[in-house]
Amino acid sequence: MSAETTDKSAKVVLITGAAMRLGAATARHLHAHGWRVLVHCRQSRERADELAAELNLNRADSCHVLQADLASDDDIVWLAQESRHVWGRVDALVNNASSFYPTPVGSITATDWDDLFASNARAPLFLAQALAPELRARQGAIINMIDIHADRPLKNHTVYCMAKAGHAMLTQSLAKELAPDVRVNGVAPGAILWPSNGNIPAEQQQGVIAGIPLQRMGTPDDIARTIRFLLDDAPYITGQIIAVDGGRSL
Repeated sequence: MSAETTDKSAKVVLITGAAMRLGAATARHLHAHGWRVLVHCRQSRERADELAAELNLNRADSCHVLQADLASDDDIVWLAQESRHVWGRVDALVNNASSFYPTPVGSITATDWDDLFASNARAPLFLAQALAPELRARQGAIINMIDIHADRPLKNHTVYCMAKAGHAMLTQSLAKELAPDVRVNGVAPGAILWPSNGNIPAEQQQGVIAGIPLQRMGTPDDIARTIRFLLDDAPYITGQIIAVDGGRSL
């Protein structure tokens, strides 16, 4: 059976770090609701290509992969330009890409600082800036993936938390700067997925869950649905950061 034909007027979203985990879940969810998806990746090209093949099998010419290093100024400029060229429009940007690892005080290096700030604060700013004219023309939106630890620090993660706090302020600042044409909001996940390195002991996992009022982990779809709400069903919301955390930040 051949794939359905994509509506050429369908909106286009660029999702950074979309090959796996929350980014991939968001790509699938938005695609299922009619969006065309630009899947950005840095190193996970094989996974990104698999995701694109899956989505294009469902609807032809509806997903495209763009590989770029968000720590490179030239790559950010290229990514913004190429995003516009693929289908001639970009209606939304989801800044999802994020480095995450501990940096205990006493071991922090300049490389840690540069890497964690590059994906979690610097790239979202410069990518939003590069795409701002296109998003203004489309009356578009930006969604920034924040973290509940932007407000309440996570032990041994000082640099990451600082970068996410900057990302949160970027969300609010851009909401003012790009209004009234572009809405800018954030989503702050709580305990959704354990780190991919699998280094969280079972006892610690149970301790985290015990501190969540809803007494359970969230799912990637909880994040994806919130992003779609902000993109599709929230025309009068801007400058807000929604915690999707089962009440953990309380």
